[in-house]
Order: sequence, then structure tokens, then C-alpha cells
Amino acid sequence: MPRYFSLSAYTRQRHGQRVQKIPLDAGYSCPNRDGTLSTEGCIFCNPKGSGSGFGNEGMSIPEQWQFWRDIHTRKNGLSLFTAYLQSYSNTHGPLAKLAGTCAQLRGLPGLTSLSLGTRPDCLDDDKLNLLAEQKEYLGLSEVMLELGLQSASDETLTHINRGHDACAFAEATHAAASRGLKVVAHVIAGLPTVFGREGRAELLASVRMLNSLPIHGIKFHNLYVCRGTGLERLYNEGNYTPLTQHEYLSQLSDALMLLKPTTVIHRLNGNPSQGELVAPDWAANMRGLHNAVRNHFMMDNVWQGKNNGAEAGPPEWFSPDYTLNPA
Repeated sequence: MPRYFSLSAYTRQRHGQRVQKIPLDAGYSCPNRDGTLSTEGCIFCNPKGSGSGFGNEGMSIPEQWQFWRDIHTRKNGLSLFTAYLQSYSNTHGPLAKLAGTCAQLRGLPGLTSLSLGTRPDCLDDDKLNLLAEQKEYLGLSEVMLELGLQSASDETLTHINRGHDACAFAEATHAAASRGLKVVAHVIAGLPTVFGREGRAELLASVRMLNSLPIHGIKFHNLYVCRGTGLERLYNEGNYTPLTQHEYLSQLSDALMLLKPTTVIHRLNGNPSQGELVAPDWAANMRGLHNAVRNHFMMDNVWQGKNNGAEAGPPEWFSPDYTLNPA
């Protein structure tokens, strides 16, 4: 029996097959980069933003879709896909731009769901209403919003130049969920603080906050140092030390056991892009890290919700073969 409720299990239960995310770059910026809030960005954020960068190269959304879809269809025989608007903050800017982006998704072959990466302070009622309409307009099974909380500590959020507080995340989550949008929260272990680095207590406080909110899924990230960031400056000055792999696995285990067992796990670790990693070295070995996570869970008898509603053992819905209510 799997030890957590993975995204792959969730999608197989809903669709009977694997659903592949296709990253799309719609040419958005971020209020923490373009001067709306700041030009520095969050202390950990790669200045290039996450994603392929295809939008800056002039590729339209349908062209990007075709590029990635052809690869996954040819290599893996896949037929269902999630449109993942990944780069920067994909609800930042005027409503008309967001509407135009959504319109480009219509009719994309194999499109079954939509996921947008954005910030809680880039959402208002009009944008949330527009996104809620896309489920019917585009014929989707669901629309997800990936929102960065990162930490429940306002002191930490200020220190990392996040640009919003934890209350803004909570308000955006409630507003999105009330419209049927599924929120996927991002949290980061090992964030720098004025006095050093967040530890186990801070990560668990973030999970407790998320447990109290109507979130659908979560992404856990181990903080790594990227080139060209404020975090790299701290690291080079000797003012920041990344978590060791053992520290991360230990903190992740406690967080997973505290997390509600019905929350879908979209990610258990960060994934550095090629050439961006400064430290720690262990963060670059994805296969080794995945194996270490699996072995650690087995050796320490860890499963999601062990300390929060699933004390008897991993629930049956952790299995991809479980019959899930599609609501």
C-alpha cells in the first residue's frame, strides 16, 4: 500500500490512466519582479522564473502544447493532459489578458484539466469568477490554482521578501474554494529567517495552517540555493546553510504524518533546473532523493495522516486502484 495520497493515484482514480502536465509559458511577469511590489523577487526565486521560457521565444500556447504533447504521445503513449500555466504569476495583470490566455486553451487535443501557478495577492473576484467559468467553457474535469504559502510565519515571509502575509493566502484559498477551484498549496522547508533558518516547528505550523483551510493538494519543497538570487548572496556570505538531506527527510516525515490524509500530494521535493543549483549537492540527484524518501518512509514507518486521522495505517484511497468519487 502506498504511504501517501499521490497526484498520480488521484488522477488514475479519476481518469483511469496517467494524466501528464504540460508546462505552458503565457508571458506573464510577477508583481514581485516587475516593480508592482518589488524588483528583487522572493529571496529564493530564480530570476528567470519556473518553466520552459518558450513564451519569451515567441511560441504560442497551442505551439507549446503541440511540442510537449507530441513528445509524451510518442514516448509514453499518453492521451490526457493538464495545461500547467507555470511561469511566474499567471493571474498578474489585467483581466483581459487572463481571458485571452484561457481562450487559447480551447480545443487543445487531450486537454482534461487546467492548473495555474500564481500568488494569493494576484487574485480578485473577477479573476476567480473567470477561472471558475473555465471548467464548463473548456470542458475540463477541474481547475486548480497553485498558490505559494511557503511559510505560515509572517516574520519569515517578510524576511524572504515574499510581498504578502499568511492571511492573504488564507483569504485567497477560501475565495477560490467557494467557487469550486481546487487550491494546491506550496510550502518550503528550511527558509532563511532573521535568526538563521526555519526548522521542524515552523514547517509543522505551516501544515497546521493548511489543515485548517479548504486546500485540495500540496507541494513540499526542500529549499535549495539558486544562482542569481538573494539566497545565493546569503549563502556566499556564510549566513545561510541549507538543510542536509537527513534533516529534510526527518522534517518532511513529521509534516506528512500531520497532514490530513485526504490532501493530494503533488510533490515531495524541489527539482532544480539544469545549471541553476548552487547548493546543496544532494538536491540535484532526483532519483537518489526519491529513493531516499521512499526508504526513509519505510524504515521509520511513516505515512500521511498517521498523526491526523489515519492512525490505523495508510488509507485505501492511497492506492491508484481505489474507486474515487469524482465530485
